[in-house]
Amino acid sequence: MDLVISGPEGSPTTIPLGPDKEKLSVGRAADNDLAYPDDPWLSRYHLSFDRQQNDWFVKDCKSRNGTTVNASALKDSHRLALGDRIQAGHLTIEVREPGMKSRVVSFVPQEEEKSTREATIVTSLDRVLGKATASGIRERESPLSTARVVRSLIRAGQELAGHRPLEEVFTTILELALSAVEAKRGVILTLEGDELVVRSSRGENFTISTRVRDRVIAERCSLMVRDTQLDDALKKQQSIVIHQVRSFMAVPLQTGNGVIGLIYLDNGNVVRAFTQEDLDLLTVMANVAAIRIEHARLAIVEQSEKLMELELNQASEIQRSLLPAQVPALEGYELAGLNLPCRTIGGDYYDFLPYKDGRLGLMVGDVCGKGLPAALLMSSLEARVQMLVETSPDPATALTNLNRSLATKCPLGKFITAFYGLLDAPTGRLSYSNAGHNYPLLLRANGKVEQLPESGMVLGIFPSTQYRQMETYLQPGDLLALYSDGVTEARTLEGDEFGEQGLAEFLERRTSQPCATTVQDLVDHVRGWAGGPSFADDFTVVLVRRL
Repeated sequence: MDLVISGPEGSPTTIPLGPDKEKLSVGRAADNDLAYPDDPWLSRYHLSFDRQQNDWFVKDCKSRNGTTVNASALKDSHRLALGDRIQAGHLTIEVREPGMKSRVVSFVPQEEEKSTREATIVTSLDRVLGKATASGIRERESPLSTARVVRSLIRAGQELAGHRPLEEVFTTILELALSAVEAKRGVILTLEGDELVVRSSRGENFTISTRVRDRVIAERCSLMVRDTQLDDALKKQQSIVIHQVRSFMAVPLQTGNGVIGLIYLDNGNVVRAFTQEDLDLLTVMANVAAIRIEHARLAIVEQSEKLMELELNQASEIQRSLLPAQVPALEGYELAGLNLPCRTIGGDYYDFLPYKDGRLGLMVGDVCGKGLPAALLMSSLEARVQMLVETSPDPATALTNLNRSLATKCPLGKFITAFYGLLDAPTGRLSYSNAGHNYPLLLRANGKVEQLPESGMVLGIFPSTQYRQMETYLQPGDLLALYSDGVTEARTLEGDEFGEQGLAEFLERRTSQPCATTVQDLVDHVRGWAGGPSFADDFTVVLVRRL
């Protein structure tokens, strides 16, 4: 047998229960055989399927929101049978024969329809509610006044008022609709893109006219055929004959002026035919149901967004821990560094890397892209840099080894720019190598501004790339500025770029203040210059001044 698993969104997934399997676990936790981490209504370990000899059983793993089998709460293990319908969280799991495709609903093509419009009774939500026409004349008084109707609407309001999983909402709506109009069979379908998807059903092999479908969805009409035997075309349809359908209704799931699906109900010969009051009642109930469905969907989105926000905040904390908690003390020098991701997490990286021989490594990197993918790649870079420092490499060797390691793991289309410098404090000698990163600025004590030239291929593309090493000297009073392109490519609303010249001019005006103050002032200055509180890209700057 197969398990066919479907949720609120996406296509169903089929899982064969073959002799090679002994157990399948389902839940939010990643170590489940079937993990659904984005479903907040699932417990971490919600339910399991276990094979005992030739039979399969399902059991609830003491989940918070419970599991139902065929609309009944699952208390003990249940032996699976074909046709079983299991609901857990937002998941619906159906037990089917291998290879069997669901055929709950099919639509009769337009060219095969020969039914006359005279056989169909048509209304709409506006008509049922007695709203005024464009001329200001009410079409008719609201018929929703009988005790049966009032009881049904009150019950619907009570049943749909609580919080429950979306799939359970669909089941409840269908049961309310069937009960209210005393229908034998029914199905709820919702629009997912351009496709109508079955959400809950009682019965199978429903055949719905494409004309009925299109009028309900496109024109927001509620349709009823009171007696199919009065229509020559309808009474010959195979589903009408097989299921002895005598009367049916189709109404839109309407929210305001939008339609998110439809409800279809039918009755056989042994049950009473539907009435105009049934159609009016079902039309209003479908409107109430549609609003409840939309609220449930919004609740899912809101819960998912909250979980995502929590995870991103946790990821941000982890990422911040990878950056220097404080600058190292280096005799004769003043150091400062700052990183501000443009989102909760980012792809910029900087670090101060003390060598055993007293030299200090200076690293600035920028991962292509933003957000979570860039942050993960940045974490990978940080881990490799820390391992590399143990061998005390020169800058060119460091970048060559980093590139060789990253190129085998870097996703297609992703790369990293990086600058690696190595400062010998007593002499001021700075050896460095550049992998496609912004040229650092060196502001001399005499007022001259230099760029440190030389740049090689970015990291993560070609594993065989070799990097060149350059060197310069920091004299007393000199200021070295390392930065990412989020600083120099900041733009005003008019499109003007801050640029290397803007950065150099800013730093020249602050040669006498501490580096830590300067980096904070730079953030405020660029924000004010760009005219907004946020940056379009990750913002990273490192300053080194020789005293």
